[in-house]
Amino acid sequence: MRDKRQVDELSVDELEQVLAIRKRRERESRMQRLQRAGRVVSPLPADPIPPPDLPEMRVSSTAVKVEPPTLPLASTPVALPAGGAPQFEDEGGATFRYTPAAQAKAENPERARFWRRFTNQLLLLIEVAAIGAIAILGYQMFMSIGRLEEETTAAQELANQMRQAGLPTLVPTPQIQLINDVVLPGGHVFDSSGQALPNFEEIPAALRSALASQFFAPLISAPPPITAETALWIDIPAINVSQGIVPGTDWEALKQGVGQLLNGVRPGDPSGNVVLSAHNDIYGEVFKDIDQLQVGDEFTVRTQSDVFTYRVTETQIVKPTDVQVLDPRGGATATLISCYPYRVNDKRYIVFADRVNL
Repeated sequence: MRDKRQVDELSVDELEQVLAIRKRRERESRMQRLQRAGRVVSPLPADPIPPPDLPEMRVSSTAVKVEPPTLPLASTPVALPAGGAPQFEDEGGATFRYTPAAQAKAENPERARFWRRFTNQLLLLIEVAAIGAIAILGYQMFMSIGRLEEETTAAQELANQMRQAGLPTLVPTPQIQLINDVVLPGGHVFDSSGQALPNFEEIPAALRSALASQFFAPLISAPPPITAETALWIDIPAINVSQGIVPGTDWEALKQGVGQLLNGVRPGDPSGNVVLSAHNDIYGEVFKDIDQLQVGDEFTVRTQSDVFTYRVTETQIVKPTDVQVLDPRGGATATLISCYPYRVNDKRYIVFADRVNL
């Protein structure tokens, strides 16, 4: 008696039995077609084994136990005929040849596994390379952001400085007009080769950048015109000095001999301090022996119209920044300045004198 239950009412074991029976019937039908086409070596058996029927089952409230049918064993290989390919006999007794095409088909799973492994490894390499490229790109972006922040900060600081410079000052700031307002003329040093250079270190650090250029040229670049009252020559008999006088006490002026400070004072003026400076160990060593002058020694300063005599009243050794020695002392006076000591030049030797022929 046939089992009339629906498919969804069968158990898994029962479904597997039904599927096995259908596969066998399909295989027998396929073998019959191959036999008719002459592609099967041995014919189908005359009396095939009938498919087993499912045992009678009753539907009840209790579980139904179905004994699975006994199926034939899988195909077993048979002896290899002479000059032929290996043959196999399936469950129904049909015999098949093991051809090269069948062998290639059997090898396909291994080839597929090889290509699958190769593809996975290739994809892994691509992923690693992509991660490395992303890391490098991220590092470059991080460094670019850092540089951009630094440039932005620098630009902001510069803009703030410009804005701050434009703000009005509540208290006027005194302006330095001449280097002689902070350091005495004539300062110099020697480099390792013995070459004389201006001594910029004498200038206070806060003013060094603004005033260093005045070592080579005074702020008033055009000297006053020479007149009949301009100092032109100095004679100091006590130290055998007879030298021309040039306007200015900058580096270039003192190369020519004795320089006169551009303070607007002339030898013939009724009052004021005529300041004359010269080097002691370079460019002629004009004032090399200035430290030998004694109180009472006299020297003369000539102009086109007259000769003026001065008498030494005092000598001092001061620091390069003691610029008060340039100030007027009352009446008509003169001041001689040179570096000191010889070849050291970290101080100044000062000679004060008063005009005799008033």
